[in-house]
Amino acid sequence: MVTFYPELPFSALSQLPVSDSAGADALYRKALATFRRKVVVLDDDPTGIQTVHGVNVYTRWDEESVLSGFEEKNGMFFILTNSRSFTSEQTETVHREIAERVCAAARKTGKDFVLISRADSTLRGHWPLETQMLAGTVEKVSGRRYDGEVLMPFFMEGGRYTIGNVHYVRDGNRLIPAGQTEFAKDSTFGYVSSDLCQWCEEKTGGKFQVSDCVCIPLEELRALDTEAVFRRLMGVKNFGKVIVNAACYDDVKVFCAAFLRALAEGKEFLFRTAAAWTKILGGVEDRSLLSRSELVSGSGAGGVILVGSHVHKTTLQLEDLRSSGLPVTFIEFDATQVSVPGGLEREVERTVALTEREIEAGRTAAVYTTRKRIDFSELEPEQRLLQSVAISDAVTSIVGKLRVQPSFIVAKGGITSSDVGTKALGVRKAEVLGQIMPGIPVWKTGPESKFPGMSYVIFPGNVGETTTLTAAVRVLLG
Repeated sequence: MVTFYPELPFSALSQLPVSDSAGADALYRKALATFRRKVVVLDDDPTGIQTVHGVNVYTRWDEESVLSGFEEKNGMFFILTNSRSFTSEQTETVHREIAERVCAAARKTGKDFVLISRADSTLRGHWPLETQMLAGTVEKVSGRRYDGEVLMPFFMEGGRYTIGNVHYVRDGNRLIPAGQTEFAKDSTFGYVSSDLCQWCEEKTGGKFQVSDCVCIPLEELRALDTEAVFRRLMGVKNFGKVIVNAACYDDVKVFCAAFLRALAEGKEFLFRTAAAWTKILGGVEDRSLLSRSELVSGSGAGGVILVGSHVHKTTLQLEDLRSSGLPVTFIEFDATQVSVPGGLEREVERTVALTEREIEAGRTAAVYTTRKRIDFSELEPEQRLLQSVAISDAVTSIVGKLRVQPSFIVAKGGITSSDVGTKALGVRKAEVLGQIMPGIPVWKTGPESKFPGMSYVIFPGNVGETTTLTAAVRVLLG
């Protein structure tokens, strides 16, 4: 049975027990000082690096790439799978391959590891399939046995909070239960539950019941009661689900201290989390937002903004940019041509010509897909996904066909930004420079890419306020 939860005012966060930031940080740093495992993050789209900097992202998972990640001095690396655009069969194959290669690299280097399946903070994606495949393969190949799976979709930068086991999405001054947002209506990964225990039961088809979940309450985290959290973790078995409540980074730090103690006592957990956990377990320090001088070389060429996401927030941000008065030329890509034989190919040629003209003239072009949703209701869910991928591939190819290097590229949307990075730009390994706005990361493209050493801004479709895209473009234009 699904429970309906009312919206909360954003001010409700201030009514929670006060966190002890200094105490939480002390517990966290003491525990982290003893942690020696390699943190391997599988990212189902490229936005998962939105809290980190100074780490590398690999866009391939061949044996050489995985081994290279293990041999790095950095304690953490990311593998971009982009699995949110995969079919279920593709997802199974890829996660089995990655788990096998992670185990092989661990044996070869003598380094143990922790696996994080970084996923959408609004609960979309191939779950529980991805973590089931990872756990099953690791257990088969290495003999390790996972006691549990930790679920932590908290992501402060994006306004995602878990309180009383209910996951909320911030919209202005409101906190909306996740199951009542547009994200829950996703045609491929939809759901109805906002309570994460109910969500687990819903998404696993009842394999895991509400009563099977172990919940980490905010009250214990805010009281710095790592002993209580530790005891809860020690009681988890049979790949049980652990729900972590969190409303600020202090909560994540306290949980991390308790987790690392349980790890030292022999417990093994796999993680399905948003981006906050990667920053904390990876020991990534805070840094200021990136400035224009760190992002743009000053070549005189114009930039490119590619908008593929269709969530309502993206459309509002696009309209705000249009009305901002910034020197940006808007070019609509007619995605309805997907239903016309050869239509997408012709639309790509037209759009590339218009975009190149703007770049060469030193102007920035904003290419966006038709805002009106295309009706795929008569198709099966995976057929809908394939149609969406066809549109994304066409939009991505616009960047791949450019003959002149823009001064920067912004890609809006998870699938769009992944495909631009891997397919159009041909990036195999990128350094995460940091964030241009909270939750909006920037790659520095590798020497093997189509446009080496340039700034590539990965802008999630569901992050930021109405004005955030405009603010980011203003930084880039100076």
